[in-house]
Amino acid sequence: MTMTTSRRSPAAAAVLIAVLLLFGAATFVAGLAVGNGEVASADPSATPAPSVTVPSEAATPQPTPGPTPILETITCAEASEAFAVLCETYAQIKSDYVDEVSDEELVDGAVRGMIEYGLADPYSGYSPPSQYGEAQDSLSGEFSGIGAEVGMENLADPDDLAACTVVTTTCAMVIVAPLDGSPAEAAGLRPGDQVLEIDGTSTIGGSLSTLVFDVRGESGTDVTLTVQRDDEELDITITRAVIDLQEVNAEMLEDGIGYIALTSFTDRASGLFRDALQSLLDQGATGIVFDLRSNPGGYIVAAQGITSQFVSSGELLFTVESGDDVQEWRAESGIAQSDAIEVIVLVDGGSASASEIVAAALQETGRATIMGEPTFGKNTVQIWRDLPNGGGLRLTTDRWFTPEHNSAAPGGILPDVTVAAPEDPLSEADPQLDRAVETLRGR
Repeated sequence: MTMTTSRRSPAAAAVLIAVLLLFGAATFVAGLAVGNGEVASADPSATPAPSVTVPSEAATPQPTPGPTPILETITCAEASEAFAVLCETYAQIKSDYVDEVSDEELVDGAVRGMIEYGLADPYSGYSPPSQYGEAQDSLSGEFSGIGAEVGMENLADPDDLAACTVVTTTCAMVIVAPLDGSPAEAAGLRPGDQVLEIDGTSTIGGSLSTLVFDVRGESGTDVTLTVQRDDEELDITITRAVIDLQEVNAEMLEDGIGYIALTSFTDRASGLFRDALQSLLDQGATGIVFDLRSNPGGYIVAAQGITSQFVSSGELLFTVESGDDVQEWRAESGIAQSDAIEVIVLVDGGSASASEIVAAALQETGRATIMGEPTFGKNTVQIWRDLPNGGGLRLTTDRWFTPEHNSAAPGGILPDVTVAAPEDPLSEADPQLDRAVETLRGR
């Protein structure tokens, strides 16, 4: 048996920065959110480079040149000490196991084990060929599923997320937030729900990547999630549906005050956001409520493009770092960079990754007031890489930091003004939005 380490191919890598999402038949994995095929004409799996021009119609990542890695070939004829046990296990299975098993099945299991048990990281994952194709199909604005974000939480020690690579009695699979108007929201799924079972099968022992695909299914079919909510255990049946992702919603709330909500950082989100923001400014908005609540994140380049609309060109927005490798991401051109346009950003526990990048950048540059509740707390960056078997590897490669080099993990971005959401998530009351409007009205 010959084993070769994977070559890093910038053209086959997508930079993601978000929590894992559960969507069903076409799932957002690790928070990857991209536009549909009609808009994203460039390769959606390319790695974005810092400080690129963000066109109004899309924010499509571009490859980042990097050194070609040295490939190390491992053969079982001359196995290294570390790989000798793998080669011996393979040989024993092939010669003595009671049932016939293919090399493809064994390699699939070995790769999955390396990722799920060898790495102390719940956001890295492996998708076999049968799943990776479907994950790639989700690179569109329309998909089938339940529409909810999910992450991992260490119930015993929230600061030690690295200990949670699979679900255990202390490492819970939790709902970050259902999407607005999604089947998950309609069925009553709430942020903070701990997923105990999927169609009667316990989630214990499963990785987030595996459990995501257990939730998947075709539009019109049902999936039942058993969740723990406070002291109550509930069975919630959700009918999967086709979801047409609407990244941006905007309206004038009253004279001078505009509202713009962003649901995810897809590759087209930057252009859509700029157009919607321009419309509000054209209608006379001098105060903007920017709603990032329940936004799980997405592309880094979209975060850069959207933040740049408010922050002066050239100002540091965030850094992406891995060891001694540091990339600075700076503001580019924007249409609302004047301090005469006051900005309030709404956040909550469902605001994650790219949302936290934007909130922190606007907060630390003094460009906006952050209002609401602490954000999710994720500062890692994932890259999708194609594998020779047709599968895909989602690997955490970097961490991002705020302009002042603070980390969002694990406590999240703390709001400047704390305003609690209603205890009943189905309530039509919105005290956070009301407070933002009241603040802008009293300028």
